[in-house]
Formats: sequence, structure tokens, C-alpha cells
Amino acid sequence: MKTLTKTIIVLLFSLLTASAYSLPKLNSYSNASATIYLDFDGHAVTNSVWNGGLPIICQAPSLTDAQITEIFNRVAEDYRPFEINITTDSTIFLAAPIGQRIRVIITPTSSWKPNVGGIAYIGSFTWGDDTPAFVFSDRLGPNSTKMIAECCSHESGHTLGLAHQSSYDNNCNLTETYNSGTGSGETGWAPIMGNSYYKNLTSWNNGKTPYGCNNIEDELNIITTNNGFSYRADDYSETMNATTYNLGNGSFNINAMITTNTDKDAFKLIFTQQSTLHIEATPFNTGSGSNGSNLDVKILLYSESKALLKTFDPQNSMSITIDTTLKSGTYYFVIAGAANANVTNYASIGAYTLTGFRGTLPINSVTLSGNASNSKHNLNWNIVSDEPIATQEIETSTDGIHFSSLSLIDNAFRSYTNTLYEKNSQYYRLKVTSLNNQVVYSNIIVLKNSEINTKAFEVSTLVRGQISVKASDNYQFKLMDMNGRYITSGNGTKGLNMINIMNQPAGVYVLVIVSNNLQQSERIIKQ
Repeated sequence: MKTLTKTIIVLLFSLLTASAYSLPKLNSYSNASATIYLDFDGHAVTNSVWNGGLPIICQAPSLTDAQITEIFNRVAEDYRPFEINITTDSTIFLAAPIGQRIRVIITPTSSWKPNVGGIAYIGSFTWGDDTPAFVFSDRLGPNSTKMIAECCSHESGHTLGLAHQSSYDNNCNLTETYNSGTGSGETGWAPIMGNSYYKNLTSWNNGKTPYGCNNIEDELNIITTNNGFSYRADDYSETMNATTYNLGNGSFNINAMITTNTDKDAFKLIFTQQSTLHIEATPFNTGSGSNGSNLDVKILLYSESKALLKTFDPQNSMSITIDTTLKSGTYYFVIAGAANANVTNYASIGAYTLTGFRGTLPINSVTLSGNASNSKHNLNWNIVSDEPIATQEIETSTDGIHFSSLSLIDNAFRSYTNTLYEKNSQYYRLKVTSLNNQVVYSNIIVLKNSEINTKAFEVSTLVRGQISVKASDNYQFKLMDMNGRYITSGNGTKGLNMINIMNQPAGVYVLVIVSNNLQQSERIIKQ
């Protein structure tokens, strides 16, 4: 009977995997021995600790290569600072030490374990018997890349020894077993081991568990001391002297990482004469608005004598853009993880890109003007430049200090109309980029609004790479081609969102948006 059972399992699994498509084979840190395997191609489970020892024939999820890649990238960033490899390749998993690996099965086969999005045993990473963890894709969205990725990191965290992160009131009464975090927008935060499905910024935490409000779990310490691996080696020193990495005399593009909450990366620039400087520090992300980012970037500017000249730390953005003019001399730019209004810098760690250039800007002037009419703000501008423009982008702000992208504008246009959904003033500026990646900002204007538009969503219908959706509330969306074939789906939040269709061919698409029992359909034309 045992032989027959094994034969049936092998046959079922062979049929299950025979129709599976070739999955992208991805690795986040191939030099590491410790391994978390994201299993997307189905698996036959016969482990005695699951399902009362009865076999579980796990089907492969209905995910595209692009969705699998996004899930991988989100999970990889959560574990980026550590000496552990996130992989989608079963051969890499099987070659890893058996006491330093875990298989996370992403599957819609969930009926055997009701009422959960995923499940894992605490500490099973080091058990040495390949007991897997599970993420149930049919209960997450379904097939929401954001939710599946958060669940993968969460269940993997359990296998590494982590409990849940919880919330308590001032009297030590448990209010949330799964801490849902604080804030909204780009810097809205929740702990990975809490309920992180609905916040953009998610990270490891040093917080309270369900076992009592005085039971504090230092997750970074547990991950790096209990599982046979620690943090990755530091890539750039914070020392400011002759050995500091010199960014050179022209443009630069550096990929680096903040590995611990005390890590800082120092870079040097030497100016022989007064020059303009443009710098962007962007955390790793899977799209606009720092999607999937863990690192909230801060830049400290020092003089040659190591006197702190200025700190760049926007509270509503995880990335930083600096446009300034510096006199001749030596300057140090130090990158670090930052806190914000919603979370400390305890786990503000992860990968980032530092780009920039210096010199004379070919764009001579950018002048922005506008007027308010009913529920619309009408913008017009003029650009004087010695060379063609690469991109032009409208940015908006509610305080005139912290700006975010509103819309990319075709280079042939010099006007834009923004429809308002709230009765408040809006600040605007235009970001213009030249062909050699130099950036100039226009003057800032403020326009008032006394009326609101009753349409729930404003959607850009003529696009090149991204669909912009300005929403009055959180929503779900589904994108299809004109034949009704599924392209992608996901969730959006109140405010400005971007849907990336860069990899889709030119043509006509249909975007369906649903929120609070309201549905809106838009025809999208990709050029």
C-alpha cells in the first residue's frame, strides 16, 4: 500500500508539473549558503507535520513571469542586507545545506488549511528535514503580487524564528494580534511580521509580540544570530578622508546598500570651481513611489573639514533629489537610513542607487504658469534650452516643500489640466530632463480650488510606459487587452498611482477600476 501511495503521488505531481511553464530562475545573492526557495511550480508534500501526514498535491499558481519577478524582487529586498539567497531555482535550493534552507510553496491549493493566507512553523529553517512553508495565492488578492510577496517574507520570517508583531493600548491590552502599522502613502508603514498587506513601506521591527506588551522581539538580532548567517559585508565605508570613494568629475551611477541601522556610506566630490550639482538617491523599488522599498534614504552633506553643512531628509518621500550649486572645495555626501513620522530607522536598510552629474545646465529656463477653473487646474509652461528635451514631468505638493510626480507629459506639449477631488490648494512645478540627464525645475506656483470633481478616478488614457491613476479612495484594478485577455491586476491607494505597462506592446487596452461598489472603465491607448 505504501508503494502504491508513493506511485500515485509521483504520477499526480508529474501531471501537475508537466503543464507548468518555464519559470524565471532568479537569485538575490548566489554566493550565500543559506537559502529561501520561492517555489512557484507546484510541489507534492508528504511531510508528516502538515495535513495530519496526508499528502498535499500543491498546484502551481496562475502567475505570469512578470508577476513572479515582482514577487521575487520584493522578497529579495526584505532579505537583501543578510547573507541569504532568495531563489526561484530548485537546483540552488537542493544544493544548499539542509539545515540552512526553507521551501516556501506559493499555491492556490489551500482547502486543507482554511482561514489563513499562509502558514509556517517557527524556527523550521534550521530543522534540517525540509518542512516547507505555504503561501496561499488564491486568498491573497487573489494573485496580488504585493500581498503574495508580503506573505512570503512573513512566513519565511516565522521559519527564521520570528513571532508576530502586535499592538497594545496604553493599558497593555492587546488591540491587534497583527500590527497594521501607521500612516499612509509612500511612507505609510507596517511590520513585515504584522499585517503589511496595505502599507507601502514594510520592514523588520523591534516591537511587541502577542505574548505580552512587555515581550519585545528584536527581529534583526534573531535573524542574524539564530540561523547560521549574519549581515552582508559593508560595501562603502563611512570614513571621510583621502580613501573615501570619489564620484569623479562627470556623471556617476552607484549601486550600494545600507546593511545595518548603524551603517553609513560616504562619497566624495572635489570641485575646482563653482559648479551646479544634481544628485538622486533612490531606494531599490519595483515601480514608482518607492514600491517595495525598505530603505528610507537620508543624505548628510559635509565640508572638507567634516563640518555638517546640511541634512536632506524629506519626511514624505523615501528618495531624495538635490539640485544645488557648490563653491570650489571638497565635499562629502554620506548616505544613511532615516526615520520618518511613521517608523524609526531600526530597519531602514536595503539597496539604493546614487546617480548624479555636475556642470553647466543646457536648459536655460523653465517657466510655469496656471489658472484654476471650476474643479480643474490648467497649467502652461515655456522651456528655453540649447538641446532637445528628454522628458518633462509635472510634480505636485500640498505644502510647497515635498513634491511627488503627477504626470509625465509628451515632449510636444506645453500644457496640462489637472482635475481636483479635494477642496484644497495645490502647489505645482515642472521637472525637465535634458538628453544628457541634467535636470532643471521650474518656478513653483500655487492654485486654489473651491469645487471638487465627482468622478472617482482620473486616468491618463494616452500613454507610453505608465498609466497614471489619480484616485479619491483605495481601489482595485484589472488591465485587459481589447480581446478581454488578462494583462495584470493589483491594488491602488488614494492619491496618485502608476501602473507600469512598459513591457506591453503598443495598442488599445481596457482598465477596470473598482472601489466602494463603484466601477469605472477606461480605454487606454499605448503609443
